[in-house]
Amino acid sequence: MRAFAEKRLAVQAKRLISKTKPFIVGVTGSVGKSSAKQAIGAVLDGTFRVRISPGNYNTEFGLPLTVLGLTSPKRSLYGWLSALYRGWARSMFPTKDYPDTLVLEMAADRPGDIAKLVALAPPRIGVVTTVGESHLEFFESTAAIAAEKSTLIRSLPKDGVAILNRDDEQVWAMRKLTSAKVLSYGLHEEANVRALPDTISYDCHQPQNSCGTHFKLSHNGTVMPVFVSGALGRPAVYAALAAVAVGLARGLNLVEIVSCLGGFETAPGRLRYLPGIKGTILIDDSYNAAPKSVLAALEVLHEVPLNADDDCRFAVLGDMLELGSLSEQAHVEIGRRAAELDVDSLVLVGELMSVTERAAKEAGLSEDRVFHFSDAETAGRFVQERMKPGDAILVKGSRGMHMEYVVKELMDEPLRAADLLPGDHNEWRS
Repeated sequence: MRAFAEKRLAVQAKRLISKTKPFIVGVTGSVGKSSAKQAIGAVLDGTFRVRISPGNYNTEFGLPLTVLGLTSPKRSLYGWLSALYRGWARSMFPTKDYPDTLVLEMAADRPGDIAKLVALAPPRIGVVTTVGESHLEFFESTAAIAAEKSTLIRSLPKDGVAILNRDDEQVWAMRKLTSAKVLSYGLHEEANVRALPDTISYDCHQPQNSCGTHFKLSHNGTVMPVFVSGALGRPAVYAALAAVAVGLARGLNLVEIVSCLGGFETAPGRLRYLPGIKGTILIDDSYNAAPKSVLAALEVLHEVPLNADDDCRFAVLGDMLELGSLSEQAHVEIGRRAAELDVDSLVLVGELMSVTERAAKEAGLSEDRVFHFSDAETAGRFVQERMKPGDAILVKGSRGMHMEYVVKELMDEPLRAADLLPGDHNEWRS
């Protein structure tokens, strides 16, 4: 039933796009595409009728649902039949208030995925965030991943715009693959939309509504301050920069773009600040993990300002999955970097993290600062017992490791888990 329904929904989505002709922004990348999508939606929402991909609706199945404004029926036969009927009705008789702009996240789990998505929903603007080792289990190399991501850029029309991360060499090389206009963003001094590196700072102390990341934005000689509320780290900066570039490509001025960024909120589990119990700083990056994103998260933990000399930094890390032949080396690098940054407590979860444990100790992190557990719940209880007021705790791991259970154990408002954490909302309400 699902396979049949997916094909029919794709046909309906293509029909709806053909009839309504929305302006489509496609966003892809190994890391950071969800946050970029959220930021782009915030910037464009002030001027256009915008719909963005909800959650992880970024596949050959999820993208048609986004276009049609439907949610996944999961295992409900009635739900599938209802979705097919509503999809047919919406594609045959679109309403006048259908969004004029779609911001669609496009994932690539396997070769050929992006080609299918851009054929279904042809973008006018393509954004590529990074190329990394995510899903390397299904690709021969990072070069193969880059080639897959570049499909989005190669699909752009001549009057389209390619928006590329200037700081990622494999992404920046994609500029040669398109006849569309190219805009770059990043910290690089030649980026069209740039964050001045020395101005990036984090505020994660009370009051909560002032917690987030500050930086100064530079474009064509104009410098403006930007604050991303609730998000910590350079990934939030990159997401905001990508959104600024999209806003400029759509003809918005810098002042209104920066103003709209005030509505940007990263999705649950993406380097979000949450108040922790005992007056701690909780950095929730539990949604997923790839080598680049884990290294970036460790940098954030290292850079977050603490109030007292005896305040500690905890890195609670779960296995990085789907890395194929690079898995062992990637886990070694994480252990070495944690030791270099001198984390006070390295708490590891999962079988693959035994490699990280060994690497961290060999790199100089003492045994009394490295702890290893088989499951997230046990790790969460362990950290709860050891942490004290003023400490900062980073939580990160691949989706299959369910590191959000650690966050729920440590967050100050566990009754709001359904709103603040990744995962099944019904599960958190149970």
